[in-house]
Amino acid sequence: MKAIIPAAGYGTRLRPLTSYIPKALIDINGRPVIEYVLDKIAELNCVDSLYIITNNYYYTQFCRWLDALDKKRYNFKIEIINDGTNNENERLGAIGDKVLAIREKGLCTELLDISSDNVFDFSLKPMFEMFEEKKACVVGAYDVGSKELAKKYGVVAVDDRYRIIGFEEKPAQPKSTLASTGIYMYTKPILKLLEEYANENHSLDTPGSFIQWLYKRADVYAYPFKGKWYDIGSFECLETARAELKCEQ
Repeated sequence: MKAIIPAAGYGTRLRPLTSYIPKALIDINGRPVIEYVLDKIAELNCVDSLYIITNNYYYTQFCRWLDALDKKRYNFKIEIINDGTNNENERLGAIGDKVLAIREKGLCTELLDISSDNVFDFSLKPMFEMFEEKKACVVGAYDVGSKELAKKYGVVAVDDRYRIIGFEEKPAQPKSTLASTGIYMYTKPILKLLEEYANENHSLDTPGSFIQWLYKRADVYAYPFKGKWYDIGSFECLETARAELKCEQ
């Protein structure tokens, strides 16, 4: 299995902090956000290569981070991909960056896709077990507990087998409190469908837009995680993660 981490956004909700540092490299209790993600990928013990997609604006910072990283901690190779953009107006979008990585690296394999602003304490192994059992795309989900909070996320509706039967990106009236975590596992055929989606000129900005399109064409399942999950997209979430994770250390 290969893995990608799209990290080419410009972190507008976290400015001025992200004027100088990419969101994925923001410090949480002595470690950058992205290293918490890397630890969880390593626990799977099935990924041999990881591609981190960033933009030209932050590219040098990611290269410096990778040069300093203790790579012996991880059981996969890590490579940085530069999508060539320099500002918000040029950005390719999360899906555009995924397609760029697939094409540039000729990826034709099972793929783990994790958003770079995720911090969580649960294992990815149960999700991977569902992925192997279903032989289908699986979306990591988390019950955020309130429909008001769910408005900020991609909201998932599932049947009694956890097959996705509905998906809405940031709905005004959420039908459930089950939110997408930005963690996806794709089978080989799904990569072709991702390129097909991009070629049809659909929205490339939000990752959930592809899932909203995909579940009507193929079986897609949701794995409901239990534990703590932090979406580092605002100062409030960042400070909550720092405080709660510090208490556990």
